[in-house]
Amino acid sequence: MAEKILLSILTPDRRVYEESVEEVVLPGSEGYLGVLPGHAPLLTSLKIGEISIRQGSAWRHAFVAWGFAEVLGDRVGVLADVGELGEKIDVERAAKARDRANERLMKPVSDVDHERARAALERAVARMKVASHK
Repeated sequence: MAEKILLSILTPDRRVYEESVEEVVLPGSEGYLGVLPGHAPLLTSLKIGEISIRQGSAWRHAFVAWGFAEVLGDRVGVLADVGELGEKIDVERAAKARDRANERLMKPVSDVDHERARAALERAVARMKVASHK
């Protein structure tokens, strides 16, 4: 059995991450799931959340929003609509997005698309959480 898995995180416009790692934790649509080398093959949709990546004893974190993950025995492919590594997240920008989303949610229903505002809030909060691991 392999000791590492090749993790690739891709968005429509760029490669966010590609390295051999020991462990990956993904935000699957049904909850977070851990992947180690030799994991049974699976395909899952992703929700807004954090990917945790372990190389040796060090952990890195990435933000993703929607998409899919394919797990094979020796690799994990993540195709996400949005993705960025925690150390590249602009925390100030995420805080402003959170504040804007909160303001929209406080307005009367007829003036705002609440579903879009809730999604924007969820993305901003997740980005801030991922960035806090720096």
